[in-house]
Amino acid sequence: MDVSDEFDGGMEPTDDLASFEVVNLSNPGLLDLSADDDGHVQETKDKAKLKTKLISAWNNVRYRGWSLKSKPRLSKSSPVCLLGQFYQLSYSGERESFRRAFSSLLWMTYRKGFPPLDGSGLTSDAGWGCMLRSAQMLLAQGLMLHMMPAGWTWPATHHQTKDDLEVLDAHMLDDSFRESRSDSGKPRRRSLGTTLDSETHEEQIHRRIVSWFGDLPSAPFSLHRLVELGKASGKRAGDWYGPAIAAHILQKAVAASEVSDLAVYVAQDCTVYVGEVLNLCGTSRTNLLAKCWSGWKSLVLLVPVRLGSDVLNPAYIRCVKRLLELRCCVGIIGGKPKHSLFFVGFQDDQLIYLDPHYCQTAVDAQLDNFPLTSFHCKTVRKMPFNRMDPSCTVGFYAGSRADFQTLCSDVTKALTSSEEKYPIFTFVEGRNDEERTCTSESVTHIKTKDRAGRIKKKSSMDEFVLL
Repeated sequence: MDVSDEFDGGMEPTDDLASFEVVNLSNPGLLDLSADDDGHVQETKDKAKLKTKLISAWNNVRYRGWSLKSKPRLSKSSPVCLLGQFYQLSYSGERESFRRAFSSLLWMTYRKGFPPLDGSGLTSDAGWGCMLRSAQMLLAQGLMLHMMPAGWTWPATHHQTKDDLEVLDAHMLDDSFRESRSDSGKPRRRSLGTTLDSETHEEQIHRRIVSWFGDLPSAPFSLHRLVELGKASGKRAGDWYGPAIAAHILQKAVAASEVSDLAVYVAQDCTVYVGEVLNLCGTSRTNLLAKCWSGWKSLVLLVPVRLGSDVLNPAYIRCVKRLLELRCCVGIIGGKPKHSLFFVGFQDDQLIYLDPHYCQTAVDAQLDNFPLTSFHCKTVRKMPFNRMDPSCTVGFYAGSRADFQTLCSDVTKALTSSEEKYPIFTFVEGRNDEERTCTSESVTHIKTKDRAGRIKKKSSMDEFVLL
């Protein structure tokens, strides 16, 4: 039985989730706090709170409704790619490794009940904050690569006994589980509490990274902070954010944070200027060729791109796959119009993603032992490549100058694997003499040809795409 892309009732879950749009909350100016009548102000606030509750409830009905209908169905006949690592799910050990790796990714979602966003009174981002949540996940993956040892997985995932994946021939006995059994035939497992009560140094770093994304004005990468930084680009709480402007907001947030050994570079016009990256990371062209150099800042490279006009150009699907196959890739933020997702892998012609549209209660990340479970997801979701919006931002990480050299080489090879003549983006030696400032949403364009081979005329509708 082919179970790679079937769902109960024949319904694609992303269609169900994407069918709900909120427009009334897109303008926080509806909160008329300057009104003279205090009763009217309170009534307006109450209505806004009610709308937030309704939006949260509706999103959760959509999200949970699909989750309860069926398990994510992955095929055993094709490998699964998850951020540069392949897993063959026909082998129980690799299926377990995939489950642990996926469950260890940081998951940022809508939240409710956090301190009001400055200037809006909003205490939830349900209905409008999905792109910022996707951007948080992209940065979080970069930080995990930057601060955690390679191959780290969250210890809590080692103790999950319920298999949330449905794979053909999944009834096979888990070899690794069999080997872990004692002479009495019972599995030897330490309790979850015993394992996590005494946090290791790695777990302390894990918790620290999560706390940076807590929904508090003081957290460096919180929704509050990202919204505040977006004001310089004409954005405010309740607005829709695109993938390019989200990338620039992340750049500003990291530059102002305590993470002094990490820099974010945002490519302009589909071009990565190597000289600018070297300058940003604290080295020069001469030092790049030196054998030893300790002054390098690690790099998160963000490249906003457009992979077609109104829909994804099929010629770029292979290229997107090649990028997700790279170990240096930290994911792609995009999705559908007004429906942002965080893409982390693929199987065959299906993208694998984390969905920010589930609204959870805000967690006080200032507490010493705040719960971490709501920042990790066990449910694998899939979406066909041809439903991906062409406007997106691709992320990469390089820990050292040598890693950056490898990144340039590997990414260039991946870009040239496309059937399309024009690459998604390019690396160029030197620097861009013209300084650019992102004050409004901008996306880059890929030239496309019609069937006759003529370059299509660019539509004015291509200038701005909301995700």
